[in-house]
Amino acid sequence: QLNEYVAVKRVLALQYKQWFDDYEEAEFFSEPSGARSNYWLNSILLEDREARDQFLQYVNDAGVMTRPIWTPMHTLPMYQNCQHSDLSSAESIEARLVSIPSSVLK
Repeated sequence: QLNEYVAVKRVLALQYKQWFDDYEEAEFFSEPSGARSNYWLNSILLEDREARDQFLQYVNDAGVMTRPIWTPMHTLPMYQNCQHSDLSSAESIEARLVSIPSSVLK
């Protein structure tokens, strides 16, 4: 069943990629060269937090349940005082990344 499940998820990812190729405001995350993704979680990257929030509002109002990606651990209260290096890239991505529906119906 696993191979069939992954094949269906890969078809969904291809459909998302084709749709987002025409949507200039967001970039769909595809597998890198030399890798084979199971597309467990599909995501798009928007220009900035404002664009992310507008996209979330629009699609959720239309009944498509989307959400921001996870909060970086270093921003959680229990880790805020822990030593860490520069995480500005992670913070920038967190402000722009959206998880889009990734479930497979059979």
